[in-house]
Amino acid sequence: MDYSTTTTASANGYSSPRDSSFPSSFTKFNSALTAGLLNPMSPPPPPAMLDKTRSSPTLFEMMASEADTIGKVPVQIQNGVLPSPSSSSSSSSAAATAARTTNVSHLVISAQDKQALAMQRISDLLVVRSPGNQFNDPNSSDVKLTLSSKDGISITMCVHRQILVAHSRFFAMKLSDRWSKQQLPPSSSPYIVEISDCDDVEVYIETLMLMYCRDLRKKMMRHDVSRVLGILKVSAAIGFDAGVLSCLEYLEAAPWSEDEEYRIASLLSELHLENVGATEVLRRVSVEASNGNNGSNAGSNDEVLLNLLHIVLEGKDEKARRDMKTLVSKMLRENSSGNDLRKESLYLACDGCLHKLKRHFLQAAESDLENVDQIARQADNLHWILDILIDRQIAEDFIVMWASLSELSEVHGKVPVVHRFEISRVTARIFVGIGKGQILTPKEVRCLLLRNWLTPFYDDFGWMRRASKGLDRYLIEDGLSNTILTLPLAWQQEFFLAWFDRFLNSNEDCPNIQRGFEVWWRRAFWRRKEQSQDPARLRVTASATDNS
Repeated sequence: MDYSTTTTASANGYSSPRDSSFPSSFTKFNSALTAGLLNPMSPPPPPAMLDKTRSSPTLFEMMASEADTIGKVPVQIQNGVLPSPSSSSSSSSAAATAARTTNVSHLVISAQDKQALAMQRISDLLVVRSPGNQFNDPNSSDVKLTLSSKDGISITMCVHRQILVAHSRFFAMKLSDRWSKQQLPPSSSPYIVEISDCDDVEVYIETLMLMYCRDLRKKMMRHDVSRVLGILKVSAAIGFDAGVLSCLEYLEAAPWSEDEEYRIASLLSELHLENVGATEVLRRVSVEASNGNNGSNAGSNDEVLLNLLHIVLEGKDEKARRDMKTLVSKMLRENSSGNDLRKESLYLACDGCLHKLKRHFLQAAESDLENVDQIARQADNLHWILDILIDRQIAEDFIVMWASLSELSEVHGKVPVVHRFEISRVTARIFVGIGKGQILTPKEVRCLLLRNWLTPFYDDFGWMRRASKGLDRYLIEDGLSNTILTLPLAWQQEFFLAWFDRFLNSNEDCPNIQRGFEVWWRRAFWRRKEQSQDPARLRVTASATDNS
């Protein structure tokens, strides 16, 4: 905003693009239309009707003049009163054009319409005031304040120097005693103050009205967050401290939408109001504003998230647990930095689930089925934690732990398949992770994983495929194929030949890794044949070189 002062007794007047003449003009146009003037099949109208209706522009004239009326039209409101209908003939034409655009063409609201709506709101704002309120009272005021916006709206209102000086540092400087003595005209005319290029004249007026209000908090409750942000910006610009504090108190207590949250944080950062209460507002969305210590914040975040993990892992309602697992995974995935939850904390939760799984699985292997349902529960928890570890690219240690559980794989067949198949879902997730390159481990770990868990995986595959909803069989089969193909060729042969024998005897209950088998076959036989022919080619090439 540009601030300027002048001693001119009145501001320059502008004509209004919207006035009360446009309804009558448009009514005349409708009357002409009803009378048949625009219908070529109707008889000629009487001369009196023709003369009467030609006083307003026709549809074609309005369409032809539309291009001339597009643009910014300066508008002035004097003391809250809109211009009279006879202020300008051009305003009537512009109003009729805007009315035709809205009512005939049904297009989006034009710039003139938006400006007219803003003018009407401003006029209502200036006229309506509570009893005893002296805002915009021409009888008692001693300052005429003119506000001009960038889109051409100009408003002149009557205000009081004493109130402006008492509430605003900007007006205290502009209306200082020394300045007022220099600017005092010979007559009793009021001081003239002009402020140009306002972002929003309506918000500026509402900010000035707060200076006349005794209970700012009650007045502020009538506004929404967007309007309060506008008032806060103006209050900070003119040094209206009471307005700033009232806006901050409102923002601290009122609910925000996500879009408003971003705008609030951005504006408070721009205005630098930390010393007057902005920190209290930002505590809702900023951990730094609450604690002020980044090191402690990181530890606090880790503790909170670890607590959330334990709550989900120990929850009793299965449906709620599934929903919360999805929610927590989504929130952790959205934080790409990964600094909110330490690796050690994740593996601490993983160790707890793994310990319970081992205890209940070994009990079930000894025909103690009292807590056998805990096997599927803990396996599902491990599957969820494994997904988080893979997303954060820290799952290598989990693969080492899982591949080393030979004590469980050895007694795997002693536990009923209905209780144990969830364990094979964990193994399947590992195969998919390795097959996609999401988990990088040494070949010895991959081989140990296959030696301990591939046969149990085969045993549970049929049940897992039928009992697990949403299981992607082809994704798992490709993951298993690629996992085997990452091993040395001799180890590949061991696992693919074992699969070949099993697949021929239990087709439906065995994963189909034929694609991987074909890749191994080409590696083992075709390329071996090609390699046996390479020395002969080399000898022929060497002989040709010697003869030359």
